[in-house]
Amino acid sequence: MMLTRRAALAGLAGVATLGALRRPSEPDVVIVGAGSAGIAAALTAQAAGLSVLVLEAMDRIGGRAFTDTATFGSPFDVGCAWLHKADDNPYTAYARAEGFTLQAHEYDLERVWLGPEPTPAHLVNEAEEAMSEAIMAAPADVAASTVVDVASPVNEAAGDYLGALDMAVDLDELSTFDYANADDLAPNFLCAQGYGSIVAHRGRGLAVRLNTPVRHIRWDGPGAVVETDAGSIRPRAVIVTASTGVLASGAIRFTPDLPAATQEAVADIPMGMLAKIPLQIRDQRFGLEPFTDVLLARRGRRDLYFLSFPFASDLMVGFVGGDLGWELSAAGEAAAVDFATQGLVEMFGSSAASAVVKGGLTPWASNPWTRGAYAAASPGRYAAREALARPVGDRIFFAGEALAGGLIQTCGGAFRTGAAAARAVQAVLA
Repeated sequence: MMLTRRAALAGLAGVATLGALRRPSEPDVVIVGAGSAGIAAALTAQAAGLSVLVLEAMDRIGGRAFTDTATFGSPFDVGCAWLHKADDNPYTAYARAEGFTLQAHEYDLERVWLGPEPTPAHLVNEAEEAMSEAIMAAPADVAASTVVDVASPVNEAAGDYLGALDMAVDLDELSTFDYANADDLAPNFLCAQGYGSIVAHRGRGLAVRLNTPVRHIRWDGPGAVVETDAGSIRPRAVIVTASTGVLASGAIRFTPDLPAATQEAVADIPMGMLAKIPLQIRDQRFGLEPFTDVLLARRGRRDLYFLSFPFASDLMVGFVGGDLGWELSAAGEAAAVDFATQGLVEMFGSSAASAVVKGGLTPWASNPWTRGAYAAASPGRYAAREALARPVGDRIFFAGEALAGGLIQTCGGAFRTGAAAARAVQAVLA
């Protein structure tokens, strides 16, 4: 069939609506970062007919969602692992439809040691619940440490589990309003193939330039100019999904400078630290069933949590958070592995050390493109999250786990913010 000129023009008009006629160096939208938020922004913008280019500083997509399948011979989630609020998580139905294996797993403690002595786990769980209620009842946005009592060993352990090992900051750095406004994340699922594998699968096929850090974003003229080592791109709008740690570091320059309110908001939502210390165990299970949640609580906020042998793997996945997480990250992998191995010895005896054949330490503190695990508003600064969410000049839009409302600090929450940012861009560019 021969197309008439009218038909051909009509067809081209349809393509133009999809943004395909814009040159590759002039897409409708540049998305900075190919993590969960960036992937959602790209998918949503494309579905709305916008042309999109995603720029990723690392050599892979997924951001802080990354599953390592090589180091231990089984999937290990270097970053996020739990599909939080799984009944309302944008990855749950997708994962099931694509054949990923999900298993419900909450993280109420099942085995607890207060120093070298086993302690009934329910005591710490109950203390944590009481502490949570006290924080949520706080009438002002203050440090959580000012409204709870951690004098007893049980309460100190509960405080570490609630703060450093969940929110990635110690109680003296935890905003009561930040905690109170976070959603109840149950139900929680783990994925046999790794959460990072789900995120990477969902982002496959997107137009992403890897190893392309954004150095400079200009918004002093029409549209924007995004500068990279490989050249400049001139989009109509930019969605920035970089962490608050990266934004605070100045790794991305803005011209003109971002508004003072935006800069203050970035400073008021610093990155917390949750580091994982996976230990590969040979020929030993210490009497623990797969998925057992274990806490070794030491005085002085030196607590260590283990997720034991998930999916019958040979991994004891250790977690340390808050100040201790930063400290061990700075000390390096060997020191962290020794710390976690000594924790096993304290709980299970000296022979436990010989069962450890390999260990590791997650790199989020040292990674220049993350500079932390996830963001936690400083006490008294909860409103900064809303301030950071405001677009700048109708050209620069922010997304990521720091802006995820009740789903702050989660991969699913980051996805929702990316989709929302893309819809906001669509409305502005329409």
